[in-house]
Amino acid sequence: MTIRSMTAFAAAQNALGSHAWSWEIRSVNAKGLDLRLRVPDWLDGLEQHLRSQLNKSLARGNVSLNLRITRTDDGGGQLTLNEDVLSSILSAMSRAERKANESGVALAPSTAVDLLAMRGVLDYEQTQDDPTPLVAALKKEFETLVAQFVQMREAEGKALKTVLQDQLSRIEVLKAQAVESVDARRVQMETNFKNNLAKIVDNTDQVDADRVAQELAILAVKADITEELDRLDAHVSATRDLLDKGGAIGRKLDFLMQEFNREANTLCSKAQNSDLTAIGLELKAVIDQMREQVQNIE
Repeated sequence: MTIRSMTAFAAAQNALGSHAWSWEIRSVNAKGLDLRLRVPDWLDGLEQHLRSQLNKSLARGNVSLNLRITRTDDGGGQLTLNEDVLSSILSAMSRAERKANESGVALAPSTAVDLLAMRGVLDYEQTQDDPTPLVAALKKEFETLVAQFVQMREAEGKALKTVLQDQLSRIEVLKAQAVESVDARRVQMETNFKNNLAKIVDNTDQVDADRVAQELAILAVKADITEELDRLDAHVSATRDLLDKGGAIGRKLDFLMQEFNREANTLCSKAQNSDLTAIGLELKAVIDQMREQVQNIE
């Protein structure tokens, strides 16, 4: 299985009969799967179907889907004359003219255009289309759109995998450098301890051999980074296994990034050597870069 990025985009346009439409689907990072759909509500059952398809195809991401539909004709409507409304208006006009004449007021004659312009005289009846063929076409096309969307997430995931593998290789190089630095540090620590011990002996009548042995043991434990280096190897191996396995591995990788960072922090705290400290700091930088990449993985 391949790994996928949570960042992707896909779009499509098409038409059927008197309807034209356009799709847009995009996603960004999220802890879980958050679907936000904008679909015309007069298409019965379509939104539920789209949501189901997305749930089957995706595991994580903040996903936004927008479907816009327009008519390419006038809807097949026609104008009809509302005779009841017209009769009421003519009756009212007749009474108004009679009253005006009784009062000696001359009214301008009304035209048919004036009458037709009055509210309610003309009704516009729009033909209601059967949405079933349109819904079927949209469902079929959505399968292709989702496939393109997933393909883009996989392409992004492939690029992320390459970046992460390079960063893992860099961690292995830094770990090898740390091993070499530990050997050099050991000589330095022994020299420093002997010099400090000599100063103590010169200023003390008696030296407790058991106490010296105890202090040496404590220093050795505090400075030992063998476990940290071994765990770094284990984390690198686990990360490579996950990348090879593929699938929805984002959460597991995120956990491993925390473990990587813990080992790098401990290494820095135990360094007691400028070279080893520098290696630890570079480890932290590489791990932080990995963590940023991992945030994009499904």
